[in-house]
Amino acid sequence: MNNLIISGFSDEINKDFDTQLRVASELGVKAIEIRGVNGRSIQTYSVEEAKELKAKLDAKGMHVSSIGSAIGKIQITDDFEPHFEVFKHVVELCKVFGTKYIRMFSFFVPEGTADEYEAEVISRLEKLIAYAKEQDVILLHENEKHIYGDVACRCLNLMKKLYCENFKAVFDFANFVQCGQDTLEAFEMMKPYVVYIHIKDAMFKDGEVVPAGWGDGNVKAILGKFKENGYQGYLSLEPHLTDFNGFRALEDSEAEEKWNMAGETAYHIALDALKAILWEIDWH
Repeated sequence: MNNLIISGFSDEINKDFDTQLRVASELGVKAIEIRGVNGRSIQTYSVEEAKELKAKLDAKGMHVSSIGSAIGKIQITDDFEPHFEVFKHVVELCKVFGTKYIRMFSFFVPEGTADEYEAEVISRLEKLIAYAKEQDVILLHENEKHIYGDVACRCLNLMKKLYCENFKAVFDFANFVQCGQDTLEAFEMMKPYVVYIHIKDAMFKDGEVVPAGWGDGNVKAILGKFKENGYQGYLSLEPHLTDFNGFRALEDSEAEEKWNMAGETAYHIALDALKAILWEIDWH
């Protein structure tokens, strides 16, 4: 892919890091969005432990596209200072893995109270961004359910107030769908700010996550628009398919016995669905 790099949350293959790298490598995926490693969140790893993981990546000829952190995924009413210390450690891990990107969020807010907490959300994000500037890393805000920046209008508000070289946007199709947000509308609002794309799709009727192009996320149409706009960067698979209701129908009669391979199989399905769309829009 000339100006695209396919990455993905490799912990959805398997919690075992060696298995993650083996399967990703076999699939020709040379980048991972590192989040869960051997059953632990990456942000719990020490610098020395992270160096050991980096050596394994190097041995496979792979790299980290982004740290899939949970920064900003606390309640807006929770104490911020301990969380900020975790963030500083994640920045250290960024440098170990040789990436400038940190996936993050804009804090859980009580339902129906987003406007009430806007000032506190902005204040906390400003502190994170200031440190990101000092350390030369880039925060990627992901639209996620139940946080301040869940729907497009509030994501846009954050970008209008805070967008800079160190604070940019992720576009996640499924998360918008699960919030009842029309993704074409979201694209038009967010397109100047998006530098990273998560590939997963979902259904409006029940929020079920499905392979890209199977749901209501307008994945094919929007990727076509990103292509037209000259997007260059990562497409990061986040399958979330191990609970997909149609999954067993895609397996053979031995599905029950092979259920422990669901993560690996789901990753194959997710990658194949993405590649099919990319071929259809002639982005290859």
